[in-house]
Amino acid sequence: MYVADRLSWLRVVFKLRGSALSSIWPRIAFVTLLSILFTWLCRNTKVFHISLSTTPFTLIGVPLGIFLGFRNSAAYDRFWEGRKLWGQLMNTSRAFARQVLTLIGTQAPEAEQREVSIFQKMLARRHAAYIHSLRLSLRAENYSELTRFLPEDEVATLNREPSAPNAILHNTGMLVTEAWKRGWIETLHVPLFDHTFNVLADAQGGCERIKSTPLPFSYQVLIHRSVAIYCFLLPFGLADTLGWATPFVVMFISNAFFGLDSIGDEIENPFGNDINDLPLEQISTLIEANVFARTDDELPMTVRPKNHILS
Repeated sequence: MYVADRLSWLRVVFKLRGSALSSIWPRIAFVTLLSILFTWLCRNTKVFHISLSTTPFTLIGVPLGIFLGFRNSAAYDRFWEGRKLWGQLMNTSRAFARQVLTLIGTQAPEAEQREVSIFQKMLARRHAAYIHSLRLSLRAENYSELTRFLPEDEVATLNREPSAPNAILHNTGMLVTEAWKRGWIETLHVPLFDHTFNVLADAQGGCERIKSTPLPFSYQVLIHRSVAIYCFLLPFGLADTLGWATPFVVMFISNAFFGLDSIGDEIENPFGNDINDLPLEQISTLIEANVFARTDDELPMTVRPKNHILS
């Protein structure tokens, strides 16, 4: 995610980094050069002279803009839902850390208190592994970094799992069951842990649903094709009326349409590594810090923006 300093209105207008212009400028440059060539041909030759009225572009431009707006609204809904799901993971993780410390070992004998403390820290580290594994799963990255939290043999098996986060969550649930069998958790408190695991699984499923269900491909093709044809044909409708002002108008209009098209593509999958995607590493590290702060474990280093970008 791009993190900008507080900028004045004028600096925002001319800001390039973090904007869609960095990815769409070749398209804008192409249609602008095309409009310059066509304008020159129209004004200097009679052989190549194709002129369209502005009426078709007016009739098509308005619904096309509305169409792009609806598409971007749908993409932003996916982005915002993804952020809400990670907020839910944050809140549930805090609740889980509290449950681990307040509901486990309250009735254990004094001789087992040290073992209970080690078990509580292990659950906290497993939960951090679960959160980071979900980030890695959503970004299709390797799980090797989880050796900070889990045994190497368990990490080695994660790449063979259909869902590594679900495998970690399942194993954590099994450990909670063992703690109950040992009498470290009261029977009435077991459903609280089960509810927490269900909330985590629901949030995980929501994230996986967003990732695995993109907007229909035919919908994307129609939008890209319509925007491209509209911008490429625009000089034919303006050259006679605007003359040498045509390239400037084409550049301005194509920037708006190509920009809206590009923004929709970028935020459609909020869990990727695009410049404006969700900062999953920063969020997952913050969750880890929240959990470890309760168990007096070593806190992770805060993830800070690098060149204004949070990963």
